[in-house]
Amino acid sequence: MHFLPENIDNYVVEHSQQEPDILKELSRETWQKVLNPRMLSGAFQGRVLSMIAKLIQPKNILEIGTYTGYSALCLAEGMHADGKIFTVDKNEELEPLQNKYFEKSGYRNQIEQFVGNALEIIPTINQKFDLVFIDADKSNYINYFHLIIDKMNSGGIILSDNVLWSGKVVEELNPKDKDTKELLEYNKLLNADNRIETVLLPIRDGLTISRVK
Repeated sequence: MHFLPENIDNYVVEHSQQEPDILKELSRETWQKVLNPRMLSGAFQGRVLSMIAKLIQPKNILEIGTYTGYSALCLAEGMHADGKIFTVDKNEELEPLQNKYFEKSGYRNQIEQFVGNALEIIPTINQKFDLVFIDADKSNYINYFHLIIDKMNSGGIILSDNVLWSGKVVEELNPKDKDTKELLEYNKLLNADNRIETVLLPIRDGLTISRVK
């Protein structure tokens, strides 16, 4: 969902850096072959992720929710030369597509993939992170936050995607809508936790930037 008028949104996209050809190719193949292609970060948000990574030049990145690998490659653009991305996804069927583009990208040796339950996998990764991107099942956002907050370096950045959830966060809550309920609680948590400072940006479906103090 776009929260800006269409003509303004189009202008913003037209006057922002365009995505690299490899990401255009990955996006096209995702839309052709994968279910729910709207889960893809997309060109504009991808450039936002790339810019944030380039500004902080993280050495260790954790991504929760790999999907087809688009956002991992965006983050890799700004990664420290000796950096590494640890990316987790529960869908093993997507690994071949991820690997195809990780190989093409030149970042293959700096990307470590995990398949399975992120709640079980994250505690086994013995690293401190400079950047974490959360873009997986919304019902576990709070659990993910509690798992990673003590693994963050001071000054590290936590990016949380889909925090506006197609505008449902400002609508009357359906008691059966567990995802929206979780996101409402998660957004409150990020704004109240004194270990971080947070700004919520109305980019695409909502992107929160939280800086660890």
